[in-house]
Amino acid sequence: MPDDKKKIKVVVFDLDETLWNGTLLEGDTLTLKSGIADVLRELDRRGILLSVASLNDRARAWEQICAFGLDEYFLAPQIGWNPKSEMIAAIARDLNLGLDTFAFLDDQAVQREEVRFSHPEVRVFDAGEYRDILDLPDFQPRFVTEDSARRREMYREDLARRAEEKTFEGGNEAFLRTLDMRLSVAPVQEGDLERVEELTVRTNQLNSTGRTYDYDELRRLIHDDGHVFLIASLEDRFGSYGKIGLTLCEKTEGALCIRLLLMSCRVMTRGIGSAILVYLTRLAARMGLALRADFQETPRNRIMYITYKLMGFEEIERDGDFCVLEYRGGAKTFPDYLAVDAPGEEKP
Repeated sequence: MPDDKKKIKVVVFDLDETLWNGTLLEGDTLTLKSGIADVLRELDRRGILLSVASLNDRARAWEQICAFGLDEYFLAPQIGWNPKSEMIAAIARDLNLGLDTFAFLDDQAVQREEVRFSHPEVRVFDAGEYRDILDLPDFQPRFVTEDSARRREMYREDLARRAEEKTFEGGNEAFLRTLDMRLSVAPVQEGDLERVEELTVRTNQLNSTGRTYDYDELRRLIHDDGHVFLIASLEDRFGSYGKIGLTLCEKTEGALCIRLLLMSCRVMTRGIGSAILVYLTRLAARMGLALRADFQETPRNRIMYITYKLMGFEEIERDGDFCVLEYRGGAKTFPDYLAVDAPGEEKP
């Protein structure tokens, strides 16, 4: 499978002489670069997010972007007088995505070098290469799923959620109660497989083992009675997060073993991983089995180990960075801010 670090999730564009011909503050007559609108639309169709990092007057630059009819495409734009490296870091924070999934296009060599020096993990391109990037493997997801085609919309909804959260007067759980969140857990079906593969390839921070699976492996697993293979979707009053979680469990003698648990980073602060673990503790109890979990430490997934520990899992085996944990807690209930629809559970 392709390395997730080699797949681009966000493309950041400069404006003057990159998105358009001319320099805004010099009073030039501005025209879009030939074919660049088509490039933006194609990147968006593939589920690649778009943003802006430009040294410019913010109000005038955004007015010009709107005049070209491109404002809907750009998320978390950074327009002002900070270094481009700081702008890109701010975009990464706003979108909650790693810089190793970013690409940056700028016409000025000094700006490209400043970003390369500060963020060597960002892939940097001369603005003149804007047509060519579509043909690079890093910019070509294997599948364009329903969720990837809606990715911009889902991130825009998430930015609105977080903006409201910043102004909310109260604790985190009090805010979560205002969201009217509904979690659905269901067996993986054939129609889910492209999204499932996409999740395993794209998700590394909230991934319990870091393992990826190809389409044929996944297809075999949904027909294997020795496994419990579940996919989770989430929605709230802002809209749908799409399919955001996956768990693969194997039935072994005396135990239900979690071979893989992963969540989209977009639900990191929503308690969804813990809610799925609550469901699995209850499922294992109904099956009369212990619940165990594999954990393979990677450079970015420590939070998953912490999630297991906070839920009441204890290590029973370890070999280097790999360990097996077993659930030793008591009966669990779902958070009161979350309605859960899952096999074997009463309808919310």
